[in-house]
Amino acid sequence: MKHKHTADKPTVSNVEDAALARSTFDILYKPTEKIKTIVVEHFPALGKLTAMRFIEWMQQNPGGVISLPTGKTPEHFINWVERILNMWNTDEIRRELAENGIDPARRPDMKGLHFVQIDEFYPIHSSQHNSFYYYVNKYYINGFGLDPHKALLINASEIGLHEGDTLESVWPDNEVDLSLRYRSGKNDLERKQKATLERIDEWCREYEDKIRALGGIGFFLGGIGPDGHIGFNVRGSYHHSTTRLTETNYETQAAAAVDLGGIEVSRRRLVITIGLETITFNPECVALIIAAGEAKASIVRDAIESDKHIVYPATALQELPNARFYITRGAAKLLTERQYHIISHETDITDEQVERYLIDLSVEKRKKLTDLTREDLQGNRFTKAILDKRPEKYTDLAKNVRDVIIKRIERGSNTMLNTRFLHTEPHHDDLMLGYLPYIVRNVRSATNTHYFACLTSGFTAVTNEFMKNHLLSVLRFIDSPEFTAMMEEGYFDEKNEMGRNRDVWQYLDGVASDNDVMKSEGSARRMLRNLMSMFYEKNSRNIKDHVAELIHYLDTSYPGKKDPEHIQKLKGMCREFEAECIWGYFGWNCSNVIHLRLGFYTGDIFTEEPTVERDVIPIFKLLEHTSPDVVSVALDPEGSGPDTHYKVLQATTEALSHYEKKTGRSDIRIWGYRNVWYRFHPSEANIYVPVSLNMFAVMQSAFINTFISQRDASFPSYEHDGPFSELAEKIQVDQYQKIKICLGREWFYENPSALIRGTRGLVFLKELELPEFYQSSRKLKQLLENR
Repeated sequence: MKHKHTADKPTVSNVEDAALARSTFDILYKPTEKIKTIVVEHFPALGKLTAMRFIEWMQQNPGGVISLPTGKTPEHFINWVERILNMWNTDEIRRELAENGIDPARRPDMKGLHFVQIDEFYPIHSSQHNSFYYYVNKYYINGFGLDPHKALLINASEIGLHEGDTLESVWPDNEVDLSLRYRSGKNDLERKQKATLERIDEWCREYEDKIRALGGIGFFLGGIGPDGHIGFNVRGSYHHSTTRLTETNYETQAAAAVDLGGIEVSRRRLVITIGLETITFNPECVALIIAAGEAKASIVRDAIESDKHIVYPATALQELPNARFYITRGAAKLLTERQYHIISHETDITDEQVERYLIDLSVEKRKKLTDLTREDLQGNRFTKAILDKRPEKYTDLAKNVRDVIIKRIERGSNTMLNTRFLHTEPHHDDLMLGYLPYIVRNVRSATNTHYFACLTSGFTAVTNEFMKNHLLSVLRFIDSPEFTAMMEEGYFDEKNEMGRNRDVWQYLDGVASDNDVMKSEGSARRMLRNLMSMFYEKNSRNIKDHVAELIHYLDTSYPGKKDPEHIQKLKGMCREFEAECIWGYFGWNCSNVIHLRLGFYTGDIFTEEPTVERDVIPIFKLLEHTSPDVVSVALDPEGSGPDTHYKVLQATTEALSHYEKKTGRSDIRIWGYRNVWYRFHPSEANIYVPVSLNMFAVMQSAFINTFISQRDASFPSYEHDGPFSELAEKIQVDQYQKIKICLGREWFYENPSALIRGTRGLVFLKELELPEFYQSSRKLKQLLENR
């Protein structure tokens, strides 16, 4: 499919024209789409396109006003801009510029640009590495070589404060009560806070005036949040809003939890943000919204296809002729006209496409597949295209899809025998949230062997408060006669594998007895073991000194700070103990639970790429150690799960390739799973695992009792305010409900199998043979080409 330049194609820049020439899509599909959109293949290409458009705009607008985003989304944009600027005179970059319609002879004058910071948390110290003030100074002012004197920045350490005041003296609990805008202060502190709020609001007015005095923003680049927010203009924001101090919503707080050190912190933070009208004030503003990955598809669809409405903040950009969405194919997956363009131009319709659109139609009509009529299929553009291009009768197509679904359920109902499993996960709870019911089903046979491997340390999911409580628990137990005796007998020696198992058993005995003291003792044993190993220390007095130092660090560090390496390691060890407890729940000892701590996982906002020596070789050795018949992997699409999932997938793929070449083992099967971050469409999975109410109870109990660092949901999903296990259950129930519509409730309720009759949820898996997995993963690996 080639892009066709239509006669009424809207005006585009040279860079956009080059991008459209490479695309299968036009820039706008009226009347469905309301904002012009360019689709690229993958995340790195998105960064490259955005960087090229930025360079082009700067050439055309010397001394212009720019406003650029923070967070992980602009990673490839930043990399490409720096690469272009630093290598401007090289043949490679000059060729790239020329191919995109940019004059290689005119390097932009970065010092002439004016910069506007989009937003900031409040209150927050500007010196903190998780403040946006720090980010824009590091990556834009210093990284791009901008003039700091021409930058309008949001320095929360100064805004609204009188000389001698600090954020701590005005907001001692880090909480801002906006009701003080409309009421009198009840005491001296509240009166000080009210006066500070008034000065902040006046500062916001002045900030807005300064932006407008410059003519408004000429080039705006932003991401789009889980609720559709642009800047911190959350769902429901007034389209004529200006710079202000404001509250956020739960989705935004959940997304910010990792940056701020937990939802407990982000719930209490307000934000200072430019408004939607701040962006649209300049009618010539080039406003680009970038989005990558299938997880953003629904919010992208709503933003592009909806009429102007406060529920969809990005629809305010419809005011701007130069507003654009730059998105990946994954993010475009739900754009109606573009998906129809794909299927209408296909020569051959695949079985997976037939399944996708018939299942969707069945769910939409709330009819069994076999009850769908020809009129139903003809009335839907997608299924009509299928009828036009496939030779089968519509009844045969529907029956085939029904039969495939039943086979997948039957496959997920079976227990495998004489099989060696290597279950891998990027984070310590990914396996149980992804497909615990199928693991449990296959654990029941004593002929099977299971290994559980977490490939990263996972320390970013452990709060300072959680760590502090565990260290205090050590102090409560360390001088007890029991611990003294265990230290003397070598119980805590690093190589005492039986001691490690006993830590787990002690904790699980406490779970069984509902005895908090027993559970605390089990956790304290492991924490003490970790401390002795980390500090090469056996003297209890010295250990207590180390504990005091650690507690002091935790008390004096701001939430979300990047920890030093030994703190990261200790936090990661907490998660490793939790993983050993979850698999101990089902009878597996610590020797079957393996922790790789791959080195690319550093806690930086932009993490490193995996390398062969550091990250691939440890997985290769794990494969040699376990000799698996089945290897599971988190199979999230590009940009749709945590970045860690993608990088672990690449390292695992490379390791499997090396292992196959060395051993000749081409019979290994891959189980791709997804969990709370992204889901399979039923047509993408080929194993459907029935889940009973009893299994839901097991999953909830196991999660809450073993993943105690996650029990309070400090780093939750934006979709659910609570533990991940509750969201996993909701997803599995939703998947079951879809399939129940497709097959009819009687297929489940009247089935001769008690397992099927008791089904109330479904887990979706995708099994792949190695060649298919390599092919799929190689496509993913190609995404790195433009980094």
